Amino acid sequence: MDVLTLPISELLPHDPPMVLLDRVLAFDESSLVAEVTIRPDSVLCDESGVPGWVGIEYMAQAVAAHAGALARLQGKAPTIGYLLGTRSYKCSVPVFPPGTRLTVHVKALFVEMSLGAFECRLEAGEEVARATLNVYQPADNDVENLDSGRIS
Repeated sequence: MDVLTLPISELLPHDPPMVLLDRVLAFDESSLVAEVTIRPDSVLCDESGVPGWVGIEYMAQAVAAHAGALARLQGKAPTIGYLLGTRSYKCSVPVFPPGTRLTVHVKALFVEMSLGAFECRLEAGEEVARATLNVYQPADNDVENLDSGRIS
């Protein structure tokens, strides 16, 4: 299976309109590169564009797409994951104007059991944002426990 040919919606456990990325450009076992073009109808877009802070969600969805691609290669469906946070999200622009094409780069720094840390960056010709995201992807049977408030 070539995950580059799959619609990105098949790599994410999201439903429209919350699939924010357009497509995957590159993928390997430890990294993924995705793309999003800001359009007037993009989620959270106003007349000036999408606020710069939304870049962290683009990064989080690229991390989720990476996990989804790994799952698809094993014949499984993408599963839910959680953004635990970041120590620092640095964005050099206040807004991504309509027409901006962002390239989202994510690379696994650490993945063990259900926890991971990913180095992420957004580029629009040059780097415009950077962060290290900490994520949690529960085992399938742990999702029900999280929903009910019982964490094992």
